Amino acid sequence: MNKWFKSGSPWVWLSAAGVSISLISVVGLLWLIASRGLTYFWPAQIHQFEMVDPSGITSTVIGEVYDVERIPVEQLAHTNIDTKDAVTIERFLIKTGNRELVSLDFRWIVEPLITKQSQPKNVAVIERRTNGNFYGFIEQVFMDGKQVSITELDRFLDRVNNLQDEIAELQKTDIGAINYSLESIRLKERKAEIDGKLTSKLKAELAENRKSLNDEYLALEEKLNELRSAVQRDKIVVRAMGGEFVDINLEQVMQVSFNNQLGVLEKVGKFFSHISSFLVDDPREANTEGGVFPAIFGTVLMVLLMTVIVAPLGVVAAIYLHEYAGNNGFTKLLRIAVINLAGVPSIVYGVFGLGFFVYMVGGSLDQIFYPESLPNPTFGSPGVLWSALTLAILTLPVVIVSTEEGLARIPSSMRHGSLALGATKAETLWRIILPIASPAIMTGIILAIARAAGEVAPLMLVGVVKMAPTLPVDGNFPFLHLERKFMHLGFHIYDVGFQSPNVEAARPLVYATAFLLVSIIVGLNMTAVSIRNKLREKYRSLEH
Repeated sequence: MNKWFKSGSPWVWLSAAGVSISLISVVGLLWLIASRGLTYFWPAQIHQFEMVDPSGITSTVIGEVYDVERIPVEQLAHTNIDTKDAVTIERFLIKTGNRELVSLDFRWIVEPLITKQSQPKNVAVIERRTNGNFYGFIEQVFMDGKQVSITELDRFLDRVNNLQDEIAELQKTDIGAINYSLESIRLKERKAEIDGKLTSKLKAELAENRKSLNDEYLALEEKLNELRSAVQRDKIVVRAMGGEFVDINLEQVMQVSFNNQLGVLEKVGKFFSHISSFLVDDPREANTEGGVFPAIFGTVLMVLLMTVIVAPLGVVAAIYLHEYAGNNGFTKLLRIAVINLAGVPSIVYGVFGLGFFVYMVGGSLDQIFYPESLPNPTFGSPGVLWSALTLAILTLPVVIVSTEEGLARIPSSMRHGSLALGATKAETLWRIILPIASPAIMTGIILAIARAAGEVAPLMLVGVVKMAPTLPVDGNFPFLHLERKFMHLGFHIYDVGFQSPNVEAARPLVYATAFLLVSIIVGLNMTAVSIRNKLREKYRSLEH
């Protein structure tokens, strides 16, 4: 036994066991997130429950079965439900929707009260732009006040969705551009007034431009009103689970699906269609419905900006510490400071970013370059630029340490040989040292990306918001607006999971968004890893 310990085999087995446990934990976590998240997009069967309560009153419940669990009968002791001497009973969590008729989207029903359970073929799932889903039976379809066949419903929905797309495009692009131009004219006039250069000629020119834009706006507003009148033309009459007849204007309807009539291939098609909508649509209903495209865009943009900032800063700092700084007390102090920075809580970086970048730097920029906008801040408020800079400071120690480790692995003989052949120290660094150290630099960038993409706490102080009215990129000059606030997948998960008024509805969306965030991080990391591996193979022969 003593000989076996001295051979080192136990430590090899312990290391293998630790790696195996880690892999199993990671794979299990990913499987949990993926299995819970992807079921959010699968078209569920719609159930109809006929029920009789203890007082003999009958009722009907229609909806999706979200959860099934067994509970002890003691939990029903305060009711008069006959449990027939059972120890445990089954209960179902049903998503009933129909918010205009019931107060909550979800309700629990217990098995002893159910007299009949079925899956009607003609029950419809009506996905709406507001008020969530509606479950019921479509009785009538009206086009411009005239009743038509239900088979025409898909054609009318396509028409309405096309009109809605036109309205959204008109509001965001054309009318948005006019509003942006009008605000630019106002700021230009204000700046000229502050500088004492507001002449009557300039004032007349600005007034003429403003009048031209206002005329264009009135024409677009007239077109917008026509589109809105057209989109409000048609409606459907739906019979709800309580027998009520509800008029639903097709303006509010996104799609109608008869889930109980779908085959396997049709469900697969719906599954991928829901995923596509989730990726490209804007959020609705306080982030509990719709897609997450603004959050995806904001996350990727912020990470790319952070990478562009942190990579050169980290590499330059590492080169100075390893190649130029002497081995003295000051250098040792710098290295200790870098290592300690890696252990500072992320929320502290958020406070630093808010105080230094937003209030000090941004406020100064507003005073110097944007006095006409004050007291409304331009750069003196949280935005995507300050978020990227804050996370760049947060991840800087990772890049510095990784780059310095890569520089330390390069033999001194390569430096001496390059210098002996007549190259300067700068040429040696640029043509020999940095290319060979590039895999280590990429490793640091990979670790920085992984940490920055998942950070939430500092971003809550320096730029991220629940709902951003516009993206940081649009068609208005200068096209990239780094001063704007943005949405982030990590904060979206926090907001939906902990701030949503409807916890049961939010839970599947939390898993779906978490799976998407993990996928984006893995995608960014795999891209960086592939670049690192190519660089490693390219310069492998130079290391020996």
